[in-house]
Amino acid sequence: MATDPTAPGAGRRDRFDPSRKFVRVRTLRPDRFIEFDFAIGEPEIFVEMILHADAFDDFCAMNAVTFLTDKAASGGDAGHWRLSEASGRQFK
Repeated sequence: MATDPTAPGAGRRDRFDPSRKFVRVRTLRPDRFIEFDFAIGEPEIFVEMILHADAFDDFCAMNAVTFLTDKAASGGDAGHWRLSEASGRQFK
């Protein structure tokens, strides 16, 4: 029985694969630091990182990352925010 390639979840891996690593560059700063997201296994679950450009190149090569393109903001959902956006803010 053939699987429908257009079915929801088709082509999706059934298991978490820690060998898959992803980077999404967020900001190239004038001081040669790079702000980026790094994910292992699933690109939707990531940590925010910052490295100098030379270290970033080494990091990406050592981890054999897949580079992701920047996604548009998720429909203006106020529940989604980044730690880098929250720095300097006071929460009550």
